[in-house]
Amino acid sequence: MNASRPPPKLMEGVRVHNPTSRRTLLAAATAAVASACSPRTFSSPATSASASPSASASASATPSASAARRSPAPARSSDRDRASALLGRMTLDQKIGQLFVLSVYGHSATAPDPGDAAANRKKYGVGSAAELVAKYHLGGIMYTEWAHNIRDPRQIAALSNGIQKAALDGPAGVPLLLSTDQEHGMVARIGAPATLLPGAMALGAGGHVPDVRAAARVAGAELAALGIRQDYAPDADVNVDPANPVIGIRSFGANPKAVARLVAAQVEGYQAAGVAATAKHFPGHGDTSVDSHVGLPTITHSRKEWERLDAPPFRAAIAAGIDSVMTAHLLFPALDPADDPATLSRPIITGVLREELGYDGVVITDSLGMQGVREKYGDGRVPVLALKAGVDQLLTPPDLPAAWNSVRTAVRKGEISEARLDASVLRILELKARRGLLDEPYTSGRAVDRTVGTREHAATAARIADRTTTLITNRGGLLPLSRRRHRKLLVVGVDPAAPTGTGGPPTAVLARALDALGFTAKALSTGTGSAPDPS
Repeated sequence: MNASRPPPKLMEGVRVHNPTSRRTLLAAATAAVASACSPRTFSSPATSASASPSASASASATPSASAARRSPAPARSSDRDRASALLGRMTLDQKIGQLFVLSVYGHSATAPDPGDAAANRKKYGVGSAAELVAKYHLGGIMYTEWAHNIRDPRQIAALSNGIQKAALDGPAGVPLLLSTDQEHGMVARIGAPATLLPGAMALGAGGHVPDVRAAARVAGAELAALGIRQDYAPDADVNVDPANPVIGIRSFGANPKAVARLVAAQVEGYQAAGVAATAKHFPGHGDTSVDSHVGLPTITHSRKEWERLDAPPFRAAIAAGIDSVMTAHLLFPALDPADDPATLSRPIITGVLREELGYDGVVITDSLGMQGVREKYGDGRVPVLALKAGVDQLLTPPDLPAAWNSVRTAVRKGEISEARLDASVLRILELKARRGLLDEPYTSGRAVDRTVGTREHAATAARIADRTTTLITNRGGLLPLSRRRHRKLLVVGVDPAAPTGTGGPPTAVLARALDALGFTAKALSTGTGSAPDPS
């Protein structure tokens, strides 16, 4: 476990130089529609309610899509043995802690800025990430920009090392599974100087499986260098509703077979780089007109339609050895007629995902702070029902004391058996072993410098981006553009935020590039919004 070895020294606030020059893709909004998603990051508002506790380098192989075992891969008996040995030494509170994945304010594990320390004390009763880990025996922490976890690569790596040191100094000595939302495209928490890559729909437009795999491998390698070993990607939803308010271009597309191929490729890419991939949002969020962050959607597909439309990407992810699957906060009457969201549905999580699809890996909820899972039950009851449904990781509950105490009470009273609790903790510990955390929980400045935002990665991203722009129609032969015939241009697009490291909102960047080429371009944003929080 290397618990006694101190983490590599990393200076906070040192920005890694990224020599990348970005290419600008040009399109005329009056003539044609091009499908390409500009790499960018979003800002999201903090949404967690206050809480205070009352608690006493991976050696992974690239999984094959034809793998006979439809559970996380690669699996080693030594991983299970080590996980079992750890489990056998853990107290009840330490086991419960492994279930929780929280957000915490601050750029440093031990010395957050005063405002972040105050926010943590209001929310958790402690000032820093290190104190939170010690108090709750946490299993994971999720990084976001709104919690001020993300400044630059070396700072992120130092934060990761500080958190891991706090965990290894604790009585259980179990490292954390650090995670983030790095889908790329419209949901990318870590911006430049990290490599910026096309999002899912852009990759789907390109349709080149090796590109999709390579993008995930680059993203995974950079996350691993930062100490992040779980990514809430890829999105496995088949976006058959063009007006979907929450998935949209986060999906690879509307063709289930094509989406399945690309999801499997991303699973292989991430996990070959040592990062646990997460297929989301089971059993499928692609045909909804309600955003589960603010309401409870209903999927009206029949069982046969689910098999044809929604299931193929998840089947492909499982066949590729996916490490984790994220649930959806939505009703799916064809799979479970009870009036409970899928996250809380035993027929869906245990019956369909685990028993029917044969998945035996980690299941994580979408954020428990989202309205879609909070409409029917209290914030304390939801985590208990999720565990009873078959979930393992509980992501960002809004009322931590209520969640923690409810789970503890449910175990002590027998509503959740200790064997059931142990099964979830064992899956989580096995995942940590499989991703190398029990051998090497720390990262280093050298790993950051030689991996994050390199020229090689930038060149790969540029080649992939070149193949994603897709001309759908060219009415009247308007393209290619001519300064003589098309002097004035209108650039129309969605600008959810000014992404980190990309020079500003995409429409403005494109308009400036057209101006530089001799056109007169005007940018018109067709919508604004925040990135989904967190997934």
